[in-house]
Amino acid sequence: MDSRSINFRGIAGSAGNIMQGMGKFVFGNERSESKEDSYVERYLDRISNGTIPDDRRSAMTELQALVAESRSAQMSFGAMGFPVLLNVLKEDREDVELVRGALETLVGALTPIETTQGPKTEVQPASVNSDLLSRETENISLLLSLLSEEDFYVRYYTIQLLTALLTNSLKRLQEAILLIPRGITVLMDMLMDREVIRNEALLLLTYLTRDAEEIQKIVVFEGVFEKIFSIIREEGYSDGGVVVQDCLELLNNLIRHNASNQMLLKETMGFDPLISILKIRRGSAFNFTQQKTVNLLGALDTVELLLMGGPSGEQGKDANKIANQTALAQKNILDHLLLLGVESQWAPVALRCMALRCIGNLVLRNPQNLDSLARKQVGEEPHVQPALNAILSIILRTSVAQEFVAADYVFKCFCESNPSGQALLASTIAPHPNQGATNGATSDMPFGSILLQALISSDVNGDMEACCRASSVLSHIIKDNLQCKDRVLQIQLETPAPSLGRTEPLLHRIVTCLSVAASTEGENDHNTQPEESYIQPVILRLLITWLVDCSNAVNCLLESAVHMNYIIELASSKRYTACVRGLAAVVLGACVLYNASREKGLDAFAVADAISQKIGLTTYFLRFDELRKSLAHPSLGQQHRKQLSRSSANSMSDFQEIEEEETNKGDPHPVLSEIFDSQFINFLSKLEADIRENVMDIFSRTKTATAILPPELEQKNGEVDGEYIRRLKSFVEKQCNEMQDLLARNAMLAEELVRTGGGNTADTSQKPSSGRERVQLEALRQELEGAKRQLEALKAEKSQVEAEATNQRNLAVKLESDLKSLSDAYNSLEQVNYRLDTEVKTLQQGGNMPYPDLEAIKAQAKEVAEKDSEAELNDLLVCLGQEQTKVEKLSARLAELGEDVDTLLQGIGDDTAIPDDDDDEDDEE
Repeated sequence: MDSRSINFRGIAGSAGNIMQGMGKFVFGNERSESKEDSYVERYLDRISNGTIPDDRRSAMTELQALVAESRSAQMSFGAMGFPVLLNVLKEDREDVELVRGALETLVGALTPIETTQGPKTEVQPASVNSDLLSRETENISLLLSLLSEEDFYVRYYTIQLLTALLTNSLKRLQEAILLIPRGITVLMDMLMDREVIRNEALLLLTYLTRDAEEIQKIVVFEGVFEKIFSIIREEGYSDGGVVVQDCLELLNNLIRHNASNQMLLKETMGFDPLISILKIRRGSAFNFTQQKTVNLLGALDTVELLLMGGPSGEQGKDANKIANQTALAQKNILDHLLLLGVESQWAPVALRCMALRCIGNLVLRNPQNLDSLARKQVGEEPHVQPALNAILSIILRTSVAQEFVAADYVFKCFCESNPSGQALLASTIAPHPNQGATNGATSDMPFGSILLQALISSDVNGDMEACCRASSVLSHIIKDNLQCKDRVLQIQLETPAPSLGRTEPLLHRIVTCLSVAASTEGENDHNTQPEESYIQPVILRLLITWLVDCSNAVNCLLESAVHMNYIIELASSKRYTACVRGLAAVVLGACVLYNASREKGLDAFAVADAISQKIGLTTYFLRFDELRKSLAHPSLGQQHRKQLSRSSANSMSDFQEIEEEETNKGDPHPVLSEIFDSQFINFLSKLEADIRENVMDIFSRTKTATAILPPELEQKNGEVDGEYIRRLKSFVEKQCNEMQDLLARNAMLAEELVRTGGGNTADTSQKPSSGRERVQLEALRQELEGAKRQLEALKAEKSQVEAEATNQRNLAVKLESDLKSLSDAYNSLEQVNYRLDTEVKTLQQGGNMPYPDLEAIKAQAKEVAEKDSEAELNDLLVCLGQEQTKVEKLSARLAELGEDVDTLLQGIGDDTAIPDDDDDEDDEE
């Protein structure tokens, strides 16, 4: 009893002073000892120093009730109560009721209490207590040890306490559990406990595995996949309760951006259990409760994570993604996704949208899955139609913008890197015999006819929404496919007044629809609807996609001066949004960049001239900056990417509510955020740079870029000299006038650029001569730059010649060295010959012994050596002659470049002469 008393007194004395300041900060007053403080201290004293077990239990019960109801009591408990209760958990394990009370009190101290008083920024005592309890790893180890106790409530309250700690101190608890031996294993064992504890342990593991790769590895190693799907099966798959939702959230935490865990799931469990969750019965219209919808959303989130593969940039991500696509397709997941996203129009919108996105990711850049989707039929007899036709119908008829975006995403993925699929869809685009009829049943119409009918629907009933959505689909079909662009370009439609017997190309009708959309929006300026704000940008995106890399489309658009003037008006008028003006400017730039016409008035120079005169080059380039700023917004339509959890489940199940909230904030329309994705924005940025460079290049040269001799300069047969001279003078005067016009136009352009660059907003009326002077200065500057480039080229050539001369000089030195070595060898041979001759004479003088004819042998050896030496000398002389010729040519070239050849050649051969003298001295010695 004494030890407990000393321990509590010390804690109360030291911790009380520390927490007093925090209490003032939290509660905003300076009560040194509130009523709750005295109660908490009294109860803790009875628990710590009491000798009667019933009295200690009674004090624990009263403390628990006080802490659960009062925030000031929570703060007081945090100041002095943790050591007391932790000591109970260590020393009084045999008193189960007291341990239960201690755990319940700790849970109450860590549970926030909502109050209507005080500022919202007020510090929560529960958060402070969580931080205090999780600071020591020993405390977490103590709590984990309690999970092995036999008492059910002890284990249950311990799990609750750990979960409460995670909500406020997630990172610290994750680090602590990793440091505790078998910490994760103990928690995994709780999944096999009774249902209530199992559910709490499941929720605890869900928190623990968020963004914790090391914990994820241990959990997977402990066999969590088998346990997750076992619980889901016991709960009834998608018909289960919130436990199924927790299991799917835990599963998604483990496989999110983790290719190794995805591979392990595929190899150990396979995807059959996942497919079982997605199975629904046809016609179960009234079976979609909110919890079932959330469970299906969690399963679809799992599918989408598998189809994304590993994290972006990770090696092997694409291979893992393709493997998951193939494995899921083999399980016939496409049928279940089509049933959820296309056939079940009575299913919740969020569910249909998620299923459509999964279909798109399933077929993206996967030839087998693309073919499977192209062949799929949906519906029941006799109302069967191709799956792509059904998805197109969703795009054209849905009243929910998010569903349109999701269905449009399917076509985007279908056409991505799929030229054969694009050609298949484009081949069906043709007017249908019943095209003029009112919108009726379209199940018997081919895909392209349905699309074409929607494109021209504005002529029939003014349905600009359908025209806009069909334009988005068409942009996917023709993207990066020149054959499809030309094929669709050949489609001819009857004019709105067919009695005239004329037709017009589909491209002209698209521009007409764009003008109708602008007029409709102009009429509704006072009551603008959010749904109309994305119609013009989407149609303009189609025009940009069509014109890029397609000179035939550019020529077709420029054939109609009315349409061209309308695009210029879109880019110049301030009554349109910055996005519309910028996209119209990109359309004009594409007409310049991809213009291959040489016809006067339709060529790139004519378009650039119209931009300069009607918009102004500075204003035109400013449109690109405005477009970039209007598109530089965070993606608002990424609700499908939000991680599914208990807090976000309700909001994810109702897209209409989300859409209303988003459109009321004055932000760009969610459809634009989705359709104008990062891929398209990057494409616009590259296109903008090319347009700027091309337009400036056009204004820096004349109309005729090639120097072709005009036929007017040739004298005709039978033409007298006087008439020929007069005709030449007329031709020269015409050329002078054209050059003057060009100089004046460039002078105006230069003045405008200078004025804008200097920030001068003064009057633009200046003398024409100043503009001409600037143009002349610009010409002189370009000539100077050309001379500098030529000088640099000459310097480079000079360096190359000098390097070549150095190489030849080194080669000549080497050959001379070889020649000297050969000469030395010959001299050595002569010396040996002389020595042998001396020895022979000595032998002759010394006796009468017979000896061979040494003179003959010597003569023969000398003859052989001379022949060998003569052959090698001839080869060396030939090489020296060739090298001498090269040196003469290089010397001539260096003289032309102004180098002193004698200076360069000075000293050549001196290095090789020195060894000769040394050798001679050695021989003399």
